[in-house]
Amino acid sequence: MQHRRRQRGRRVVRENPHRINDFISVSEVRLVGDNVEMGVYSTDKAKDLARELELDLVEISPNAEPPVCKIMDYRKFLFEKKKKEKEIKSKTQKTVIKEIRFGPNTDDHDFEFKAKHGEKFLKEGSKVRAFVFFRGRSIVFKDRGELLLLKLAQRLEEFGAVEQLPKLEGKKMAIVIAPKKKGK
Repeated sequence: MQHRRRQRGRRVVRENPHRINDFISVSEVRLVGDNVEMGVYSTDKAKDLARELELDLVEISPNAEPPVCKIMDYRKFLFEKKKKEKEIKSKTQKTVIKEIRFGPNTDDHDFEFKAKHGEKFLKEGSKVRAFVFFRGRSIVFKDRGELLLLKLAQRLEEFGAVEQLPKLEGKKMAIVIAPKKKGK
């Protein structure tokens, strides 16, 4: 059973991840499954058993000696697999990083204003990347920038934990603060 799809006028044949029914070409297989007696069968006998149950013979482990096959409804199996993958994907959390920019000579009022934004971002569940941008000769004040970022980390410690300490990258000194996990 092969799926076909069109791709810009050409027909593309996409192989199934498993060999099923008549695509199984070995002489004997180890049969496992819910409604059959487990054991080694000739491939033809295994195919007949699958036809009697109106199901598919699916090769699960082709590298085993003899290959392991299972009698099941293959389309239902693929559907369930796709459904599980979709569910797992929807449960994974996408991390959002919000940035806050400071200058090396940021005054107290601006600091508080930006710290409140950082607090709001952490409460929403986003990571905060705060950085001090040094323009021109202000790079000589990198110790001020580091103190400013550490002060921010201290101010936001009840909402988030420092993931990356202040680090100078070119003309920027950055710190990353991740939100604290909420107890359930």
